[in-house]
Amino acid sequence: MKKKIQNVVVFVEFLAGSGLAILFHVVLNYPQAAYIIFGVGMLLSLGTYVLRDDIEKTRDTLLDQYHKAHETTFMIAQIADPECQAKAHEVMAAAKRTLSLLHHGRIPLDENEFYLEAAKCSDQATHHIKAVDPLNTGWTTRGALFGLYQANLRAIERGVKITRIFVVDDEGLANPATQKVLLAQFRDNIDVRIAYRDELPTANETSGRENTSSFDFTIYDDRVVTDLAVQSAKYFGTKTREASHVEKYLRLFDLIDHVAYAVVDQDDRIIPATNAASVAFSK
Repeated sequence: MKKKIQNVVVFVEFLAGSGLAILFHVVLNYPQAAYIIFGVGMLLSLGTYVLRDDIEKTRDTLLDQYHKAHETTFMIAQIADPECQAKAHEVMAAAKRTLSLLHHGRIPLDENEFYLEAAKCSDQATHHIKAVDPLNTGWTTRGALFGLYQANLRAIERGVKITRIFVVDDEGLANPATQKVLLAQFRDNIDVRIAYRDELPTANETSGRENTSSFDFTIYDDRVVTDLAVQSAKYFGTKTREASHVEKYLRLFDLIDHVAYAVVDQDDRIIPATNAASVAFSK
C-alpha cells in the first residue's frame, strides 16, 4: 500500500508539472517557460521519489534493528507468569555480567575450558611462563591439571623458562604428598619458588585486580593471562590479552616474587634456600 501511495504521489507531481507546462505553452504561448517548467518538474518529481524511497528503506532498516536489539526485552515482557518472569530477569542479569567481562577483555571459562586454554597457551609460549599456584596434589592426580603440566614440560623442552611460585603454609610444606609435587617440578627444571600465604601482598597493593585472594594465575610471554576465579559460581576462570589487565598481573607477580623464596633439594625434601643456609651455617 505504501508503494502504491508513493507511485500515486509521483504521478500527481508529474501531472502537475505537465499541466503547468501545457498552460504556459498553449494558453500563455510561452514555450521557453513551458520547457523549463516541465524539465524542473520532472527533476523534482524524480528527486522526491528517490528521497522518499531512501527514507522508507532507512526507516525499515532502523525498525528491523530496533526489534532485533529489543527482541529479548519484548519476549520477557510477554511472559505472564511472575515466577517465570523473575527467573528470566535472573538469567538476563547473569548474561549481563558475562557480557561485561567480555566487554573488558576477559573470556569466562569453565574448568575444562580453563585448563585446555592454559595448555594451549603453554604450547604457544616461546619465552617465559610466570605462574602463581596454591600448593596441592592435583598436579599428579587430576587429569586436566596433569595435562597442563605435560604442556609445561613440552614448553621446557623448547627452551621456555617456567617460574612457578607456590603459595604455601608451614603445614602444607611438610605434607609428603605436596613434597612429591615440589620435588617433581623442581627436578623437571621448573624454577620453583615458595611464598608464604601470610607474607603475600595485601589487597591495597593489588588494587585494580579482581579476585585478589585467589593467587592462582599464569602469565604467558607477558602477553596472555589465565586466572582462576574462585569468587564466581558461574565460571571457573578467565583468560585475557588486554594489555592493561596483563600489566596488573605482571605487577602482582613481581610483588609476590619479591617475598618468595628460592628452594633447594635437601635429602629429597624441598625447603626454602634460606632454611638450608641457616642449617649449614649452624653446622
